[in-house]
Formats: sequence, C-alpha cells, structure tokens
Amino acid sequence: MFCAMLDPVLNHKEGLVGDVKLKGSLGCSDKKMVDFKILRAPRRAHSKLTSLDFRRPDFGLFRDLLGRVPWHKALEAKGAQESWVIFKDHLLQPQEWCIPTKKRSGKNSRRPAWTNKELLHKFQHKKEANRGWKQGQVAWEEHREIVWAARNQVRKAKDLMIHLNLATHIKGKRKSF
Repeated sequence: MFCAMLDPVLNHKEGLVGDVKLKGSLGCSDKKMVDFKILRAPRRAHSKLTSLDFRRPDFGLFRDLLGRVPWHKALEAKGAQESWVIFKDHLLQPQEWCIPTKKRSGKNSRRPAWTNKELLHKFQHKKEANRGWKQGQVAWEEHREIVWAARNQVRKAKDLMIHLNLATHIKGKRKSF
C-alpha cells in the first residue's frame, strides 16, 4: 500500500520503492515515521530518448477507443486513487496505439538552437580533418584553415541568434539591450 503511494511521490517510475515500514513517532508528534528503501533501476547501455510524434497521430481512432469505455461502470464506487489508476490505464493504452513515438538520439536531441544543417556539415568536415591530421594524411595548414572556418561560422551563427533574440524580445525585456 505504502509502496504504491510513495512511488509517484518520490520518483516517476513504479516499483522503485520497497521495504516500507512504519516506525514510532518522533518526540511528542502524532505523526509516524516511514522507513523505506529506494531500489536501484537497472542501467541501460544506451539511453535512447523517445517522444510522442504528434505530427502523425490517429485522433479519430483515439477518440473512438476512449468513447467505447463505459466510464460510469469503470469508475463506479471507486476512490480517487483507484479512479485515477483506471483512467490512466484506459488513456495510455490507446495513446500507445494511436500516437506513434519517434526516437531521438542523444546528439540530435541536445543540439543548440543556433546549429543548422550547414554547421553540422562543417563540424563533420572538421572532425574528418582532425582525424586525417592525427593519422598524417592532412597537412597542418589545411587542418588549421578548416578548424578556423568552422569556428568563424559558429561565431557568426551565435551572433545571429543573439541579434535575433534581442530583436524579438526587446519589448518584453528592455534591459537585455
């Protein structure tokens, strides 16, 4: 009972709290102390982020599936906690069926706002030049020119982003100027 109550309070995954015991009160307080262990989740080798892809959902099927649920019978004579669990189960299952997920790799999901396709190409070219220079296939001067060109392009992109943010938010943030 307490595990089910502490799971959503302490973390966002179920089954990570165990060995819950009620202990005595602390001093003259009428509140009880709770002793519990937080269980460690198994670590994965690769962290792959997924998110719902709302560009390709089937909301018609989603609406139809949720419309088929007899809510009055499903939630009748249930407490708030039980009703919430039932509602969540009835909502998440059609969500899995109707709204696809898209995978986001670690590098692409944390890309700064000022990067674009051209800059990513420059980064790749810089990486190849660096690898070639370490292996002795690219001259130092050529490597240095490629690195400087990439660095200058990054500076220009960041400068453009700063100017754009300044221009769009000047009325709301007057001190930013």
